Amino acid sequence: MDRVRREGRYRVFADLERIADRYPIARNHGLGPDEVVVWCSNDYLGQGCNPVVIEAGCQAMRDMGAGSGGTRNISGPNNLHARLERELADLHGKQAALLFTSGYVSNLATLQTLGQLFPGLVIFSEALNHTSMIEGIRNSGCEKRIFRRNDLAHLEALLALDELKGRPKLIAFEPVYSMDGDISPIHATCDLADQYGAMTYLDEVHAVGLYGERGGGISERENAVHRLAFIEGTLAKAFGCIGGYVAASATAIDAIRSHAAGFIFTTSLPPSAAAAALESVSYVKSHPELHQRHQERVYRMKRLLRESELPLMENETHILPLNVGDPVLTKLATDWLFEMHGIYIQPINYPTVPRVTERLRITPGPFHDDELMDRCVSALNHTWEAFRLHAAHLVAAE
Repeated sequence: MDRVRREGRYRVFADLERIADRYPIARNHGLGPDEVVVWCSNDYLGQGCNPVVIEAGCQAMRDMGAGSGGTRNISGPNNLHARLERELADLHGKQAALLFTSGYVSNLATLQTLGQLFPGLVIFSEALNHTSMIEGIRNSGCEKRIFRRNDLAHLEALLALDELKGRPKLIAFEPVYSMDGDISPIHATCDLADQYGAMTYLDEVHAVGLYGERGGGISERENAVHRLAFIEGTLAKAFGCIGGYVAASATAIDAIRSHAAGFIFTTSLPPSAAAAALESVSYVKSHPELHQRHQERVYRMKRLLRESELPLMENETHILPLNVGDPVLTKLATDWLFEMHGIYIQPINYPTVPRVTERLRITPGPFHDDELMDRCVSALNHTWEAFRLHAAHLVAAE
């Protein structure tokens, strides 16, 4: 722990309380101002504070109680679970879906189970995949091959290895990398999967709810849903609730449901969580103006950051990383923003990102109005000057 502290990587959790009817404002119960503006939330659309979502969860708790009563296999099944699974299957154009208690668990349990269901399976995992995918692949006991992010030539070279011919294969990747915000070439990856007889597994957690006409993610936007064997997602980001899921064919979902320890041996989502998520998914699917407002806000924030010559790591998504390149300075900068300006942005350090790529990760949403944006950029400029971060960024880039 001493080493973690010296390197500026020790994590301190802010003691905050979101104010539902004033999102993205939050009360601060720790050091600093009484209220702060949240600029790093994964509740990308503010759905966690949508009154209709809140009321759906409250009504379910009043009607059915606080907990589910057990696992889905014993006393914990609920009609809300079944309805939510049908809604998610429809969102992704699949025959069926399966709920888990979080996106982490859905990745971990599904990938681990696929390794058990397909003897001799080789999993081709993108180098920057989320830890939940990495752990699921490790626990599967499968042979694995790691390919560089968005490097199709590298992926094809691995798929073509003579010793892997005739074996079942699975390509696991993310359409939006959560820290850089870049997008994967889904169709080109599926072309390779078709050529070499591989299944595909797409982790849409940072895209679902945000892209596509109904919020089905990058795979919907790119009209690639039919080419993907498994689509995994979360209810905890753009949908603003809790839970994870995987969507696939009815046969595949039935096999996962019957064998995944992470599904079988854990208490199911409480009725309030399932009802809120069901309402949120339905709302996002039928309100495309929410996606449009979100994209407009992202575009404006990017423009302000560019005009201020802040070190924005360019991409075409809603994730806005500002490169610092030093863990201690990153932590100092975020503390200063919080305590002096009431701006809450978490530092992103190793091991979440590679060393010397430490950064601030900003996620503007539909409720960050012009005034809040102008204040944030002004505070960022002040902070960059106060800590001479322009110079630090140049040194880190060398």
